[in-house]
Amino acid sequence: MKLICLTLSLVSTSIFAAPRIASLDWTLAETLIALEAPPIALAQVADYTSWVGEDVPAGVTDIGLRSQPNMELLAKLAPDTIILTPMFTNLVPKLQTIAPVVTYEFYRPDKPLWPQLESMTRRLGEQTGQQEQAEALIRNSEADIEALKDLLSDDQRPLLVVQFMDARHVRIFGKGSLYDASMQRLGLTNAWPEKPNAWGFNLVGIEQLAKFNDARLVIVEPRPVGVEEELERSGLWHQLGSVQRGDTLVLPPVWSFGGLPSARRFAHVLVDAMTTTTEAAHDDA
Repeated sequence: MKLICLTLSLVSTSIFAAPRIASLDWTLAETLIALEAPPIALAQVADYTSWVGEDVPAGVTDIGLRSQPNMELLAKLAPDTIILTPMFTNLVPKLQTIAPVVTYEFYRPDKPLWPQLESMTRRLGEQTGQQEQAEALIRNSEADIEALKDLLSDDQRPLLVVQFMDARHVRIFGKGSLYDASMQRLGLTNAWPEKPNAWGFNLVGIEQLAKFNDARLVIVEPRPVGVEEELERSGLWHQLGSVQRGDTLVLPPVWSFGGLPSARRFAHVLVDAMTTTTEAAHDDA
């Protein structure tokens, strides 16, 4: 009887054991981590921390560049599945010699972003057996952002959300971007009117920002080395309305092409910055 019970226990464990997943994509990885099913391997771990703004759990192995993963190390780790996005489909033939490859497609410009992120979250939940966690992540992300919305006053300026590429050029995020999706749920207005690329941003010179002097500028870190110092010496920068008013916001890193965890994080850091500066202004008055 004991032998039978032990055998059944081992069978049950093997059936329900979490799959060993390697991810080349940070959005998929952050979602897996939020589902309590972190990947065993991830590309560019240090850069993930810098751009996503979160550490990876202990035990996640760095497998090198997203575009050129360490195939020998990946084979040694023996994942059950490798997940990626269409950006890296050229690697599929090589990766398939190690493990089955599953491709996740989202950020399609012909569809609203938020439902795409929900669909991706549910699909990852099914792949990992974490369906309940997936539904909780979807539900809690919506509720969390709705609660943050209540902290904001109704008289907010339109926002221009940017990331610096160098001291003269920024990515500016419009419709279809993760930042815009979070802002919509917070009841905030995105001042950028232009049609963006498939990822929801345009690359523009900082002189373009001068057309929106009534808007509040939001800078998302990280900034390239030396940019802050160059901006201090830039006459054009100091002529921008938001800079002159002193209401520019600088936010910690949030992955601009992320999933629900990044959307939630962006809402948190944005509202925190906005409410902190409002309280400071009241104190000064």
